Amino acid sequence: MRSVNKAGCLIGLVALLWLNPAVSEAADPEVLKPRVPESQMAEARSWKNPFPPTPENIEKGKALFHGKGFCVTCHGMDGTGLNIEGLRGKLPRNFTDSAWQAVRADGELLWILKNGSQGTAMAPFIPLVLTEDEAWHVLLYVRSLKK
Repeated sequence: MRSVNKAGCLIGLVALLWLNPAVSEAADPEVLKPRVPESQMAEARSWKNPFPPTPENIEKGKALFHGKGFCVTCHGMDGTGLNIEGLRGKLPRNFTDSAWQAVRADGELLWILKNGSQGTAMAPFIPLVLTEDEAWHVLLYVRSLKK
């Protein structure tokens, strides 16, 4: 039954991408693939950002994105991701991609900041670079980039 559900999800995703040209141009299946292990997904998805998306909190996240977190190094000044040869489909993520934004829960993104993203160049940032509270603020800014 489980493989049928996965097949159904894949068919649905392909249909969504095919029927919506804006989505199909923005995201490829590799980018939409979950990065949190299935055994930890429910817990990660249960984590909610404790900070509201106020202009002040988003600005705090922007300052961290451009400064202490050095996210701009790979994700660019505007969050669209740098075109680094050999990393297409792996990193850097384009945070303005509405399809990617739609399939990622905040808790999944925090999990990635804590653990890195296997198969990509994304390393863990919490607690080495950012505190958990700072990471939540960065995520508010990342969410504000959705087009």
